Amino acid sequence: MKKRFTIDQIIKILAEAETPGNSVAATARKYGISEQTIYRWRQKYRGFSASEAKRLKALEEENARLKRLLAEKELEIQALTEILKKQLDQEKLKIIPQRSGQKNRSLPK
Repeated sequence: MKKRFTIDQIIKILAEAETPGNSVAATARKYGISEQTIYRWRQKYRGFSASEAKRLKALEEENARLKRLLAEKELEIQALTEILKKQLDQEKLKIIPQRSGQKNRSLPK
């Protein structure tokens, strides 16, 4: 099972990995993560305090939520556009005479 760490835990692990006498490999083994994970966290959270890292995480989550919302709205617009096109096509069929002797019906206003 994939283990998730809080921002506070990540900052603590990074600080521990950077402590003189500790290595990234030893820290990774201690927490059961790969060295690459520590390097990735270091690149992402370099120079951030715990509060700044939390703020970054919150902004990333908000960004993801807004992207999902945008995708949902785009799907809604697409579905409504298709429904409207079908309705307009049906209205066009109503004004085309069925037989040569019928009068044209106009669209309701």
